Amino acid sequence: MVGTLWRGDLSPLGCEAALNPVASEYQTERATFLGLLRNPSGINPLTTAFVLKPAPNKSITQYQKLFWRSSCSPHLFPQKVFMSSNKARADSLSLLLFTLRSGKLMAINLLKVSEIIPCPPLTKLPESHPHVKGIATLRGTSLSVIDLSRAIGERPLEDPDGGCLIVTDVSRSKQGLHVQAVSKIVHCLTTDIKPPPYGSGGVRAFITGVTSVDGTLVQVLDIEKVIHGIAPAQIETAPTELSMEDAEVLGNARILVVDDSQVALQQSVYTLRNLGLQCHTARSAKEAIECLLDLQGTDQQINLIVSDIEMSEMDGYALTRTLRETPDFAHLYVLLHTSLDSAMNSEKARLAGANGVLTKFSSPELTKCLITAAKAVAEQGH
Repeated sequence: MVGTLWRGDLSPLGCEAALNPVASEYQTERATFLGLLRNPSGINPLTTAFVLKPAPNKSITQYQKLFWRSSCSPHLFPQKVFMSSNKARADSLSLLLFTLRSGKLMAINLLKVSEIIPCPPLTKLPESHPHVKGIATLRGTSLSVIDLSRAIGERPLEDPDGGCLIVTDVSRSKQGLHVQAVSKIVHCLTTDIKPPPYGSGGVRAFITGVTSVDGTLVQVLDIEKVIHGIAPAQIETAPTELSMEDAEVLGNARILVVDDSQVALQQSVYTLRNLGLQCHTARSAKEAIECLLDLQGTDQQINLIVSDIEMSEMDGYALTRTLRETPDFAHLYVLLHTSLDSAMNSEKARLAGANGVLTKFSSPELTKCLITAAKAVAEQGH
């Protein structure tokens, strides 16, 4: 299985060096990087893969910068740079498909869904948020019901009392999403989820990715943004008081925050600013790797990563495995920060090589995890 890492161009010299071990100082071994090249040599790009091993005194990062960033004649070498299955193994993902009045298919990660029920009688509370349709009683517990159509700017359902509720458990809160109908559950790979297209407008603000199911476009809902618009997470606005020891150790942390949800990214950045820390940010694993390469060897070289798990194309698990298998970045402290809350996610994070996992969003708990991470980084001497 080969998963796309990102697109790029290779110069003719770079292609020759990659395909001809004699012409290159880098010896070709078994698969790590797969270049899909239209080239005259007759090499089958679907079955041929290359790893580029640095010659003495050269790091793999130095070569990656050359290999991944060279420019070329597009008509000669149009290609995609791929990361092979042993480097970027894609995780399976189950999506629950549903529709609103427009009939367009939308999806939510099945791990965020606790149950699906017919829409029960709702009690409207005075002065409640306009996107909260009412309160339902579910096995003796009150449940806020969100009018999802209204929350994302679509037309209301034809039958306001019909449809069904998707009960979700996200970021330490449980809520019901009122939808027209539930379609089915589909299984795919995380690499099948692509970033939303630019310029799509409207509902794009509430989606984190798109995919195709039986030839139909499916939009993956950004449930965190929906919830944030109704009940924003509480973030400490006053600077957090730290001990001198904690402040000193955090001051040596060079942090990269990775999240495809703008809301979640801002929440993490605000917490860091309240700690007096600056950080770099990325909206995808691709951007994260580019940032790591850019800063490698500088005084801003990253030593701590806080990454979301659910991201299009390459998720947090695959990003962590990739870092662990790349010598220059294998030492990085990785904290996976996710809206999913389950023992299964913690185990998957551990197997991927993450140093820690935290459920979104708690500013005090994120602070504690960052202090723990910074201390571990200091002990490693990074």
